[in-house]
Amino acid sequence: MTLSFNHETCSGCRACELVCSLQNLKIINPSKAMLRVMPRFPEPGIFEVAICNQCGACADACPTGAIHRVKDTWRIDMKKCDGCLACVSACPDNVMMVDDDGMPYKCINCRQCVEVCPRDALSFK
Repeated sequence: MTLSFNHETCSGCRACELVCSLQNLKIINPSKAMLRVMPRFPEPGIFEVAICNQCGACADACPTGAIHRVKDTWRIDMKKCDGCLACVSACPDNVMMVDDDGMPYKCINCRQCVEVCPRDALSFK
């Protein structure tokens, strides 16, 4: 299953970004979220979301084999990761992030963004 977005129902509230950073990093900081809510210019009130589609480009780019598939989700094995950030550069949606220690992290399909969205703009399909 992959995360899906419906721009017709998104209000741009960014609750998904807040809960993502809180759930995964234990901080409330939307800039650290593993998805991005962005206004679609020049259309006021219309938003797009950059989300991980679990394409595996990060895994293909990883020279140490630290990124592996678990069910429908690509996961990073931090014991194997050398911090080269090739995965971050390879992400076509720019949703692979770098933590304060310089290590990569990505969406793990925790589903918290879907649960918190007040307009059901996010879902798993």
